[in-house]
Amino acid sequence: MADPSSYRPKPGQIPDSPGVYKFRDEHRRVIYVGKAKSLRQRLASYFQDLSGLHPRTRTMVTTAASVEWTVVSTEVEALQLEYSWIKEFDPRFNVKYRDDKSYPYLAVTMNEQFPRVQVMRGQKKKGVRYFGPYGHAWAIRDTVDLLLRVFPVRTCSAGVFKNAARTGRPCLLGYIGKCSAPCVERVSPEEHRELAEEFCDFMAGRTGTYIRRLESRMTDAAEEMEYERAARLRDDVEALKKAMEKSAVVLADATDADLIALAEDELEAAVQIFHVRGGRVRGQRGWVTDKVEAVTTGDLVEHALQQLYGEETGDSVPKEVLVPALPELVEPVQEWLAERRGSNVSLRIPQRGDKKALMETVQRNALQALGLHKTKRASDLTTRSRALEEIAEALDLDSAPLRIECYDISHLQGDDVVASMVVFEDGLARKSEYRRFQIKGFEGQDDVRSMHEVITRRFRRYIAEKEKTGEWADGETGLTEEDGRPKRFAYPPQLVVVDGGQPQVAAAKRALDELGIDDIAVCGLAKRLEEVWVPGEDDPVVLPRTSEGLYLLQRVRDEAHRFAITYQRAKRARRFRASPLDDVPGLGETRKQALIKHFGSVKKLRSATIDQICEVPGIGRKTAEAITVALAQAAPAAPAVNTATGEIMEDTTDTTDAADTTDAESETTAGSTGEPVSAGSSDERRGQER
Repeated sequence: MADPSSYRPKPGQIPDSPGVYKFRDEHRRVIYVGKAKSLRQRLASYFQDLSGLHPRTRTMVTTAASVEWTVVSTEVEALQLEYSWIKEFDPRFNVKYRDDKSYPYLAVTMNEQFPRVQVMRGQKKKGVRYFGPYGHAWAIRDTVDLLLRVFPVRTCSAGVFKNAARTGRPCLLGYIGKCSAPCVERVSPEEHRELAEEFCDFMAGRTGTYIRRLESRMTDAAEEMEYERAARLRDDVEALKKAMEKSAVVLADATDADLIALAEDELEAAVQIFHVRGGRVRGQRGWVTDKVEAVTTGDLVEHALQQLYGEETGDSVPKEVLVPALPELVEPVQEWLAERRGSNVSLRIPQRGDKKALMETVQRNALQALGLHKTKRASDLTTRSRALEEIAEALDLDSAPLRIECYDISHLQGDDVVASMVVFEDGLARKSEYRRFQIKGFEGQDDVRSMHEVITRRFRRYIAEKEKTGEWADGETGLTEEDGRPKRFAYPPQLVVVDGGQPQVAAAKRALDELGIDDIAVCGLAKRLEEVWVPGEDDPVVLPRTSEGLYLLQRVRDEAHRFAITYQRAKRARRFRASPLDDVPGLGETRKQALIKHFGSVKKLRSATIDQICEVPGIGRKTAEAITVALAQAAPAAPAVNTATGEIMEDTTDTTDAADTTDAESETTAGSTGEPVSAGSSDERRGQER
């Protein structure tokens, strides 16, 4: 690990002008390429106190052994040179794009004497018209099969074409009318090229002209009583309309645009692109990228633009590019795109209307792509095994942690403090083993004390179960209840993960030590920097960005946070819905709802007599007396006041919420009973919740 000060350029040596810089390692390999409006200011930001750098940036500058730069005249040139160097050197610390496949295009080889329509992948060739990309090659073949009725362009390979020319017999498509058969000179090269150009025009979105022309010819043929030709033209019109239906209109003004959306987390980002031509979605593509460097959404957009248009020219770069966030330097990127297109390109964020609605659709596709990518990683047995092995190696464990328990504390400004425990076995969530706790030992906000209490309570139960079964001398039979279910808290984990840094890890370790447990490993995952902390160490363990172990720890931690905050919100909601009727012994949910339905509100119920309460079905005199006493002891809520007039508002609300204490109210926490609970919905906002 190199000291950045050992290769830091001298003051005044770095020019204050636009340029591109390269960091090299001790073997002279380029490990990072970047551009800057001011090289002096940008490079100076790398040579500061290491503790102030992002972990990924810190890893890069300590891996590097030298830095060099190239001065350019404009920011556009810097963008072009950065793209060229990234393609040439493939630096390990730059954003990496993992495209899961080479997307197929519909290609028309206009550079040949007899243009051919075919499916093409990979590097684009000069003189070939491309349409797409498409998600699947079969989608291209279906579209071409429909269009060949109207535009019978050659689709055969060079070998088939030469053989037909030699024998004087066309292929099957020539006999059935789906090829104009230039191989046997049924049409001249000029006529065939005109057909190919019309095919390209139709694919480019100029569809109305051809449909109107065919409909006119069909009408003329019918008037001349050439019904067979009219029927063929009718079928041609239907084929064109069917081909158009495969890409529905999404933008009414025949817009040519690309829409780019992102879904990201701490380590990865999914990019989705919709290609809209003539107001129709002509293609879609996407990839997943590792966030190797510390990048913003705008930086990811800039990298995506380089990936998309770095090799494109002309109409392949649309007039309009819609993005979720703008790069830091918008004007140079727009100029670079305009140079590649040959005319102005608009780069902007859609604000309203159809374009914003379509952008939301692209965003949903990006979220689904990221979720699918994570699901594939989580469900793969080999990947899970590698993740557990990496965790064991990083934490110096004797064996892979087949059972991992993670704990998180959640509260809202110190109120309704709760904790969660989630369990992963063999790298997969075991939701039946999830537990939740209410913090009972103290009041207020103290995550460290809360963590100590939760770990103590959980493993005190573990020790109690262990003592009952006599160290499980009778084998697995001691681990189950009479009905065959596993005993609560009976299984010990190999690894305890806490959401937090050194203080939370120290609290968890102290709790285990106080209970005399020394065979369970402890670590913490700090969310801000994704660092792994272990007890007694001043420095964290930094797992590589590509580590499956880090991904698994992150997933475990996020699940614990989701489960904790879901419980905390439910608990807070129940507190807001508390009712004086909750204190009446023996009064269940059904009779509470019957009371509220009969009287309309708690206020009216409070003013009712015992005899009136007894009129409610299921309410006896003894219960009615208990209800009257409970309502009398409870202070009535403060009346609502109209702040504009000072008028006291009548409380006639149908307070079904007073009795709407759902089953969640009667659920006890796992800290007291250990009953499993199901996972709730993912948290949508954090605010001041922890």
